[in-house]
Amino acid sequence: MIERLFPAEVSCAATRAETVPDGSLFPEEEALVAKAVPKRRNDFATARACARRAMAQLGLPPAPVLHGHRGRPLWPEGVVGSLTHCGGYRAAALARSTDVLSLGIDAEPHAPLPVDVRALVALPEERERIGPPEAEGTDAVHWDRVLFSAKESVFKVWYPVTRVELDFKEADLMFSQEQGEEGGRTRDGVAGGSFAARLLRTDPALPTALEGRWRIEDGVVATAVLVRPDWRTGRTG
Repeated sequence: MIERLFPAEVSCAATRAETVPDGSLFPEEEALVAKAVPKRRNDFATARACARRAMAQLGLPPAPVLHGHRGRPLWPEGVVGSLTHCGGYRAAALARSTDVLSLGIDAEPHAPLPVDVRALVALPEERERIGPPEAEGTDAVHWDRVLFSAKESVFKVWYPVTRVELDFKEADLMFSQEQGEEGGRTRDGVAGGSFAARLLRTDPALPTALEGRWRIEDGVVATAVLVRPDWRTGRTG
C-alpha cells in the first residue's frame, strides 16, 4: 500500500507479519531492544526487516538501522527514509539523498481517534473541515485518523532536517479525495487522495507548504510526504 503513495525513485517495503525470525537483527540493533517487551521488539524488528528489503531494492547492502532522538531512524550515508508500524502493518520507505531531501510515512488503524487525542491534534479550522467523528463500523472515512497520520508523516519529514520539534497544531492540513470516489466514504474499504500541509512554524531548510498522499486499505490508513532537494524551484512531490 505505501508504494502507491510515492514516485518510483522511492523504495518501499511492507509486511502484515507481526514477527520475523530470530537472528534477523544486527547485534547493534539487538542491544537497543534487549530489555524491550515483546510487542516493542516485534515492532522494531519487523520494521527493520522492511528497511533491509527496501535497501536491497536500492542496490544497497543490508545495514543496521539504529535510532536517535524521538526514535528517529539513523540511515546509512546517502540515504533518507522513514519507518512505521501499527497493528497488522509495518513499512519502510527509502530513497537516495540525491533524489529526496526528506520523506515521512505513517500507518494507523482506520478507526476513530479517541476524543481527547482528537482535541490535541486538530486545529479548530481542521475540526470544522473534517466534521464530527464518524461511527466505527461504517464505510465512512475516519478523517480524524487520517489527519493524525498525516501530521505524523509531516513531523517525520520536518524533524530530521530541522532537528526542531513540531507540534501537532503547528501544521494546518486540508484533504482531498481522488476523483471518482464518493466523498467521505470508502469503496469496499478502500479510499485515497492527497493533502496539503501549511506549516505554521518556518525553517529555511524546508518549504512552508508540503504535499502528501493518503490511502485506506484493509483496515489501515497510510500517509506519506516527500520533499525533494530542489524544492526551492517549485518541485515538491
